[in-house]
Amino acid sequence: MALVGVLALQGSYNEHIAVLRRLGVKGVEIKKPEQLETVASLIIPGGESTTMAKLAEFHNLFPALREFVKMGKPVWGTCAGLIFLANRATGQKIGGQELVGGLDCMVHRNFFGSQLQSFETELSVPELASKEGGPEVFRGVFIRAPAILEVGPQVEVLADYPVPANKWKDSNPGVEGHEENSGSEKKVIVAVRQGNLLATAFHPELTADTRWHSYFLKMATETEEGASSSIVAVGADLDLNQPTKIDLPVFL
Repeated sequence: MALVGVLALQGSYNEHIAVLRRLGVKGVEIKKPEQLETVASLIIPGGESTTMAKLAEFHNLFPALREFVKMGKPVWGTCAGLIFLANRATGQKIGGQELVGGLDCMVHRNFFGSQLQSFETELSVPELASKEGGPEVFRGVFIRAPAILEVGPQVEVLADYPVPANKWKDSNPGVEGHEENSGSEKKVIVAVRQGNLLATAFHPELTADTRWHSYFLKMATETEEGASSSIVAVGADLDLNQPTKIDLPVFL
């Protein structure tokens, strides 16, 4: 596996690179189209999706990003990165924003509300636990987070989250929920995989739990099976047995 690229236009790209370093893998900043040629996988981080889209357009990154996805290279989008990867998006600002696409889903750009409505919660993640070990829950950090409303038949749901039915109806008139437990509650999807694409509505890079990053690295390894390995390892500079203090970035 070659270097792991992290789109570094805005948002929490430094946090992703730090987690990769903890796992002994070199993450490199991607700011120009030609830099994508040097990496075999890519993380699109969280941030302000409209700002990221404008910067990506300014640097003419969208054609190269779409080609990267079409080539079957592993791409993981977190929060705003999920919006980038979606084929369809709703709840956008006036004029909308350009998308990379490839992930057969419809995402609501700002489903969970404003910065002040950000939250953390325990998510059930049985598939992640079966592949990476550890508990069957993961602490999801949601910051002005999107949610996936609909997915295609090839999309595997890895985590969902219950929301009141009235919130669903207010945000999504005419759209069915992923699953309905009762008349007062529905579920929105917050983590999916479709082939070479992984997407999470929350921010694993803002926790001390590295299992999502490890899961993604194994996706990349599977993709490159049979090719010569060229992982660039770096010295681990953090003690994984010690608690990590996380300062949450502000996404305006």
